[in-house]
Amino acid sequence: MRMENSMFCFQCQETAKGTGCTVKGVCGKLPETSRWQDLLLSVVRGVGTAASFLNDNNVAYDKVKTGDYVADALFATITNANFDDAAILCKVDEGIAIKKELLKTAGESNITLPGWQEVRWGGEKADYAAEGSREGVLRNTDADLRSLKELCVLGLKGMAAYYEHAARLGMRDEKIVDFMMHALAVITNPDAGMQELLNNVMETGKAGVSVMALLDKANTTAYGNPEITKVNIGTRSNPGILISGHDLHDLEDLLIQTEGTGIDVYTHGEMLPAHYYPMFKKYKHLAGNYGNAWWKQKEEFSHFNGPIVFTTNCIVPPAKDAVYKDRVFTTNSAGFPGWKHLEEKNGHKDFSKVIEAARGCKAPDEIEHGEIIGGFAHNQVFALADKIVDAVKSGAIRKFIVMSGCDGRMKSRNYYREFAERLPKDVVILTSGCAKYKYNKLPLGDINGIPRVLDAGQCNDSYSWAVVALKLKEIFGAADINDLPIEFNIAWYEQKAVIVLLALLSLGIKNIHIGPTLPAFVSEGVLKVLVSNFGLGTISTVDEDLKMMA
Repeated sequence: MRMENSMFCFQCQETAKGTGCTVKGVCGKLPETSRWQDLLLSVVRGVGTAASFLNDNNVAYDKVKTGDYVADALFATITNANFDDAAILCKVDEGIAIKKELLKTAGESNITLPGWQEVRWGGEKADYAAEGSREGVLRNTDADLRSLKELCVLGLKGMAAYYEHAARLGMRDEKIVDFMMHALAVITNPDAGMQELLNNVMETGKAGVSVMALLDKANTTAYGNPEITKVNIGTRSNPGILISGHDLHDLEDLLIQTEGTGIDVYTHGEMLPAHYYPMFKKYKHLAGNYGNAWWKQKEEFSHFNGPIVFTTNCIVPPAKDAVYKDRVFTTNSAGFPGWKHLEEKNGHKDFSKVIEAARGCKAPDEIEHGEIIGGFAHNQVFALADKIVDAVKSGAIRKFIVMSGCDGRMKSRNYYREFAERLPKDVVILTSGCAKYKYNKLPLGDINGIPRVLDAGQCNDSYSWAVVALKLKEIFGAADINDLPIEFNIAWYEQKAVIVLLALLSLGIKNIHIGPTLPAFVSEGVLKVLVSNFGLGTISTVDEDLKMMA
């Protein structure tokens, strides 16, 4: 199929016809970019395999350098993260150099590496396009084996995103890096069978729990535990900078450098939960949150008037005549051709160019006003534990519905707004990720002072709901986590949602419903396994799902 079509990519929920993008990505990814990303993933598999064999033989190499590279490269291939061919090819060159170092180390230690294509390929530039085409996802001809390999590699992409954020805050974990290398070696192995690949998927879920716990520790160590916070969604009269994505370290750098300049900083999309952390509250020029989920950015950015900074994925390619396209900046693994990329130096970014661009701009146009409330990560929920337990015991709270995950532009996602609106008044929504933008501004009220929408934060903060569920299991003396009055109705879009799902499955949580559609990369055979072992299902109609879940 790759040879018959311009490209093949099926990693996101909006993939063409629910099967795969073959002409151009629905996300805006061009066939050339898809080919270079496939090439980059091939290089990453080669690096991971070589590193895994060195680990197995207790041979030392630069694990920090290798682990950071693999995380960055995987992150760059996440949906909507990097559309810049030149940047992707630079990562290819970097990976080839690292692989050669690993191969040299293996040779000096008399370690024989397998002759798999990704390990053997020498990185000849004349062969870049052919290697990218040859090593796409369709290199695996068996649908079920391909499905398990892609389910694992997409989970690793989500892990890589979370690991990179933690590493940028000084938190690394050698065990997580070692697992990523091992998992890549299993994916690379052309002879890996169904059971080995299925085990690899489940181990990826366990590692996903570890990496989300690591990022939670990194964020709370640096910025304090999230607390209940009302966030302004209106605007002020000063020029503004809009920061999007997930990287809190970049936000901190920006706030420090804009302090006293007369420029306000607004969060966008998944950066909203930054307002919940105590450390950020000392910056009075952190003005509020502007706009909604990522997919509305074309319209909303046109009204912001100031520069925009993407710290991670969730980029929507702008129209050619977009008024904001010349004042967008990227950092970290994100990139877009023509946009200025801010490199890291000594652990920090220099935002002077962004600040200079903001000085001559008008204040943002107000597109809405009011406040929204959030900050219900696990530490804050534990502080309310007595109140919540009393509400459950009294019957005031009958059930919790976890509605974490992603938002997106398909009309079928209006299901989640309607589902939230029509939930019985004794049901509480537990949310995280940008899925919350479907309902976090609805007047859903509270139960005995407890808001009916409890927002834990970013997609990685879905970890909080696993921690809360385990705590409730202990409090109520439940024999199994699935005996609790908690249902999981998860919306997915890209690869960070994949690792969240695998993490929940690894914790033994069953009967999770995902939507608005099942992933194209899950084959019929693999789906049968997931349904049989975990009761995994998809959403139906709002009426039917309300009867079943609430």
